Amino acid sequence: MITEKIFLASQSPRRLQLLKMIALDVEAVKLDFPEESIEFSNPENYVSKLAEMKMGIAILQNLNGIILTADTIVSLNNKILNKPENYSHAVAMLSELSGKTHEVYTAFSLSNKGETITGIEKTEVKFKNLLSSEIESYILTKSPFDKAGGYGIQDGWGAIFTEKINGCYYNVMGLPLSNLYQKVKELLKIGQV
Repeated sequence: MITEKIFLASQSPRRLQLLKMIALDVEAVKLDFPEESIEFSNPENYVSKLAEMKMGIAILQNLNGIILTADTIVSLNNKILNKPENYSHAVAMLSELSGKTHEVYTAFSLSNKGETITGIEKTEVKFKNLLSSEIESYILTKSPFDKAGGYGIQDGWGAIFTEKINGCYYNVMGLPLSNLYQKVKELLKIGQV
């Protein structure tokens, strides 16, 4: 069991919930980071760079414990779908995802006592063909506006939209828990001889 305190440098309530779900001692700390300052090359490199750059800023806070930074993006045909800016943007985004398979990438960085480990996870999500009334009903819940790709797989409508998933479900929520847990053990040298 991991007993060290983890400082989650993120304001994501879903990430905090996920970490608490696996009984980790976790505390969220605020991190100001201008994501628009990163140039896009490909989704995997982009999300990895975001997590690494966030770690550079988080380390400056002199936190006493394990620091975790992460970022999750949704990609369709090598195009990043960020959080929707408004109602019409959410409609366009969900319409674009309708009937297609997209990728969800989460990159994370862990740091403890000067040592840093990174990880990345990719999950493929296939959406069923969505009716415009389904899209509109979901957007009216206001849930899409704080989520990359404009949906949360754990939401009622988000769950209904999903036809098939290939990879880690928790990654789509914002943290690949199994991968992350193994990296924390690696960072703390748990189980190593």
